[in-house]
Formats: sequence, C-alpha cells, structure tokens
Amino acid sequence: MRLEILRRKSAAETPHIAYFDYDPTDSTETVATALTRLNETLPDPIRWECSCLQRKCGACAMVVNGRPVLACGAQLLEYKDKVRIEPLRKFPVVADLIVDRSILYENLSALRCWMSAEADMHQRAADLGYEASRCLQCGCCLDVCPNFAPGGDFSGMAGAVPLSRLLAELPEAELAELSEQYRRHFYAGCGKSLACRNVCPAGIGVDALLVNSNAVAVWKRLLRRKRI
Repeated sequence: MRLEILRRKSAAETPHIAYFDYDPTDSTETVATALTRLNETLPDPIRWECSCLQRKCGACAMVVNGRPVLACGAQLLEYKDKVRIEPLRKFPVVADLIVDRSILYENLSALRCWMSAEADMHQRAADLGYEASRCLQCGCCLDVCPNFAPGGDFSGMAGAVPLSRLLAELPEAELAELSEQYRRHFYAGCGKSLACRNVCPAGIGVDALLVNSNAVAVWKRLLRRKRI
C-alpha cells in the first residue's frame, strides 16, 4: 500500500508530499495505526493529534483521499492500494497533519453556547439535547461546508449543533438572544447543502436538529410578529 502524506514542519514552510510503502499487518488497521507504526521508524516523525483513538474525542480528524474522517475510524483496507493523507483544509496548519481549530471554540463563545436558566427536560427536548451532545467538535463538517470560512460570521454546523441543544431545552423566556444568534450566525448563511451530514463521524441527525431550531428561532417568531 502506498501512503501519500502532505507534510510541512511549520505553517511557514511550503507543503510537500512524502511517500511511504506500507504493509498492513491485519484487516483492522486504521490510518491512525499506520501513522503510529510509521513514526516508530521515522527519524522525523509525522506530527498529528490523537487522544482516545475510539472515535469519541475528534482529535485525530484529517482528510483521507479527499474526505474528512477520524484517523482512528478510517480502515486502511477501504482505500485499496493508495491512501493520501492531508490536514483539514479550512483551518491554519501548525505542522504536518496538525491544524489550529481554535476558531471552533471562539465561535461557540461568540454564540454564547451555555445555559443561563434551568433546562426544560420534556422528552423531545431530551432526545434533541442528547443528539446534539454527541458532537465531537472535530471540524469535519466545516471542512466540507461550502459556506464556512474562518473569521466569517457563519459558524457552520459545529456552532449550530450545540446551539440547537439550548434552543430545544431552554424555556421560552430565555430564547430571544439565542434565536438572534442562531439566525445571524447560522440560518442566514446556511445553503442547506447538508454536506456536513454526510461526513459527521458521530452520525448526528442534523436534519431533525435543524427542523427544531428553525421552528424555534425563525418561523415561530416570524408568525408571532405577523400576529402582532
């Protein structure tokens, strides 16, 4: 198997492709396994991030054969004889496969994604809240989003999903500011391509979350204004 890895020692360095011939030892090997084994022999180890290696933390997100994935969940044998590995494309590169995803957390802060009142835990809110809580903040959704760009007003699905939890759980009196943030930083910029749904490593049902969030933050408030 030929591994092609986009490398650079720092953000200032011009990237180049490094080629490695790799022989998987069994059918369960992942891209994360390959990177770990390669680094055992390389004088200049490939820089990449990982933590749980159980598809639970999102740290090892990268692009494999053009698709953002978690390295720990990307089975090598699915790619046949050639695997091209690159860093996520919408974030500043730190080194090799490591990117700076701080914009994710800056957006959450700007959206004020925290509770300021007791949650309303009826069953539908609990179901939507649980679905939203599975977001890993890995950045895969933003990598394929045609409307997201770091530094812009559009937060992408990485911002909309945690915000959808609050829109489902908080009482009506607490929703005015959150609704405005949702409309400004997500609804106004989303083209509804749902490319994010197809690459989410957690398999989050963004359709149901968006339906509820749009109803709470946009349509109900629009109808209320018309009645007034």
